[in-house]
Amino acid sequence: MSEKTTLTDAVHTLLRRAIIEQALKPGMRLPEDTVGDQFGVSRTIVRHALVRLENEGLVVTRRNRGAFVAEPTLEEAKQIFEVRRALEAEVIRILAERMPESGYDQLRAHVRSEESVRGKDGPVSIRLAGEFHTLLAELTGNAVLARYVSEVVLRCSLIMAMYAKSHSSDCAVDEHLQIIDAIRDGDVARARDIMDHHLGAVADRAELEEKPDSVSTILSRYGKELAS
Repeated sequence: MSEKTTLTDAVHTLLRRAIIEQALKPGMRLPEDTVGDQFGVSRTIVRHALVRLENEGLVVTRRNRGAFVAEPTLEEAKQIFEVRRALEAEVIRILAERMPESGYDQLRAHVRSEESVRGKDGPVSIRLAGEFHTLLAELTGNAVLARYVSEVVLRCSLIMAMYAKSHSSDCAVDEHLQIIDAIRDGDVARARDIMDHHLGAVADRAELEEKPDSVSTILSRYGKELAS
């Protein structure tokens, strides 16, 4: 592996983490020279890293304007959550049939990491919660499935940065443990139900359904004319 590839990997990883941990917000511009100066790398390295992030749906490139952190629309967000639910149901089915020998130990170790930051660090908590789902997919041994799950998990983190009104790591950690136990017991239906409820709660926090204005909100705009 060349030094260039190694540096590209490092910049890609750091930028992705900054996006997932919501340090870099949706819509922020990512100038190649600024990123290169901060990481001490060339613009070429930065450009390669940004292309990879764009392929993952985390960055968009606008002609003559450069790269920006992506801003998924509500419709895109709904579609991503639909795909994620389908993919993670398949992950559970496979793991119930063939969990690697060290799989449960790896999952429980990860949950301990989540518990260690519970209530302390929101951005890190969000990242670790996503990585739990990526780890589940990786344990299936299906590289294609793991890649797709990783992408939708990353994009869901971006969606949460845009639309979520709150984040609770408490229920996430508890449900992660319940999912592990259900898979261990071979109870696919229960594990899928917990996962579906879990992902539904995440989507609910993102408030992906557009809420119509209330009568009072609508009439308040007209009331201003009366008062003028």
